[in-house]
Amino acid sequence: METLDSTAGSTTRPGLRERKKQRTRDELLRAAFELFVSQGYEATTVDAITETVGVSQRTFFRYFAGKEEAALAVQVLTEEHFFEAVRARPAHEPPLEAMRLAVLEGWDTISEAIQSAVSIEQYLRMYRVIESTPVLLAAYLRRAAETEERFVRLIAEREGLDADTDPRPRVAVALFGGVMRAIERMWGTGEDHSVEAMHALTARYLDQLGPALAGNWRTG
Repeated sequence: METLDSTAGSTTRPGLRERKKQRTRDELLRAAFELFVSQGYEATTVDAITETVGVSQRTFFRYFAGKEEAALAVQVLTEEHFFEAVRARPAHEPPLEAMRLAVLEGWDTISEAIQSAVSIEQYLRMYRVIESTPVLLAAYLRRAAETEERFVRLIAEREGLDADTDPRPRVAVALFGGVMRAIERMWGTGEDHSVEAMHALTARYLDQLGPALAGNWRTG
């Protein structure tokens, strides 16, 4: 539906330009992922990505600072959704429970966010490229450290604590992050690389957070 832009004095279609920009960004992202997977990250050039989509280099750099940013774009997207999911959890939930439920109850929302940009298959294959490419893995781990600090501040804020003097938010986030990285590695090196396998593995390990901390492991 067209509306009158009183400032410009002309009719416009709200959001049309933004949707077109989003489509272009997603096309570049999908092309980059396919090339990174098929011929390797190092061998893929920005020119190859733009030629696949049929746009200029200038267009690529309008959306991404470089190949590295494109390679990690969906990871950034999932982190932002998870961050907002944790922020939205009820205040009475303990930190580890809030993070656990943010992942498990927000799984479908996060999956939908990924699929709005690339297919789940592309995302999963790209994760394996990151794991096997030293320069990307280094960038991924660097970003993970920065993201972890954001979560420390968020958890401290939820609990009314000072993250610089109280170690508990940092311990909780480090523990949760360690478990998530272990899940990713187990899934990446396993035989079943399906989304269902990843979900099942995530649920299984996160459900063991509490018992692993409080329980007696010895059965004999």
